[in-house]
Amino acid sequence: MRDEAVNRARGIFTVLDADGNGVLEEADFHLLSSRLEAAAVHSTPAQREAVRVSLRDWWTALVAGLDQDGDGRVDFEEYRGGVLSPQRFGATVAAFARALAALGDPEGDGTVTRERFTALMTAIGFAPDRVAAVFDAFGPSADDRIEATAWQAGVLDYFDPAKTDIPGDHLAIPPAS
Repeated sequence: MRDEAVNRARGIFTVLDADGNGVLEEADFHLLSSRLEAAAVHSTPAQREAVRVSLRDWWTALVAGLDQDGDGRVDFEEYRGGVLSPQRFGATVAAFARALAALGDPEGDGTVTRERFTALMTAIGFAPDRVAAVFDAFGPSADDRIEATAWQAGVLDYFDPAKTDIPGDHLAIPPAS
């Protein structure tokens, strides 16, 4: 796996490990869902439920596909071995990407403001400066909005190790020196 892809995997693992205990557990996905719901103050109940369901399904797919020792948790080595595999997890990541973009576009006009993007991405656990760089890389409009579909596609790109020079690369944790 390319260093860039490993850095993405490390970054994703870090934010999915919402309680910071070094392993992914079901509770992390509940905590992440709660944080997103709290940040999505303008979203509808259906949009919040879609995020809850997508995160539940993502956890279910991860533990079923990556928990090699059967302990009901996924450590980084287990995670790294298969997470950036669009054919294995593409459907669950796509469902999350759709739900996340919808939270950012509660009016359904097809755009996401910088404020909402920042609130949601920092609720996930990404650093504000990196979130700002990602938003800028999407090429916001004059009124500081990005297309919700571009964000959705960007999430999918981030999970595809074949993709390079994508906006989400601004989120990746740089390699240790």
